[in-house]
Amino acid sequence: MASIRGGVIAAGAGSRLRADGWTVCKPLVEVAGLPLIGAVLRNFTAAGVTAITVIVNESEQDCVDWVRGRYPALDVDFIVKTTASSLESFREVTARGPAGPMLVSTVDAWCAPEDFARFARQAAARSDEATVLAVTPLVADEKPLWVSLGAGGRVAAIGGAAGSHVTAGVYRLSARARRVAEAPPLPRLRDYLRWLHASGEPIYGEIIETVVDVDRGEDVAAAEAVARAGSRRA
Repeated sequence: MASIRGGVIAAGAGSRLRADGWTVCKPLVEVAGLPLIGAVLRNFTAAGVTAITVIVNESEQDCVDWVRGRYPALDVDFIVKTTASSLESFREVTARGPAGPMLVSTVDAWCAPEDFARFARQAAARSDEATVLAVTPLVADEKPLWVSLGAGGRVAAIGGAAGSHVTAGVYRLSARARRVAEAPPLPRLRDYLRWLHASGEPIYGEIIETVVDVDRGEDVAAAEAVARAGSRRA
């Protein structure tokens, strides 16, 4: 797979995890003994991506310190900024790095590294002019963004009350999709994805069977169950 820059969106407040008793910042919440930020960086390295932009909010300096101490060999470019929305964080991350496609993950999209690497390979096989969404049949989100896939995996619809899959928080973005400033003012990342689709961006879906969106204590337990099942299979 050709070299590509990675991006991690990790600037959320993590309020639901704090309400469930976690005292560390969300990127440092552990699943199976590894913080979420470590798991997503592990996924990128499994996919051969070692130049990565990470955005964290201004209360998450301990996350920066953890990564610097744990992954000194990675080329990690940190943006420390408290943003108003997921879309603002997305815009900050995708504006960095060289032109061309970019592979982006939210920090709470927990999946096995081999599944992430498979998605990266499948997405890279698509045209660089297309945007590719990781989608999953596992609905582990309170407010999922539904996607319907058509022929050849092309996305036929984004949004609505139902669909064939839900978005999984992992994206391979075309150069056009990275130009967020060209969109009208929008409140959320999901609104931007819908706008991209409506404006003619060729968008495809590649399936990751199991991705857990880690927002609550029960999601941590679900992700750890998936990790244990994967260890038994290995």
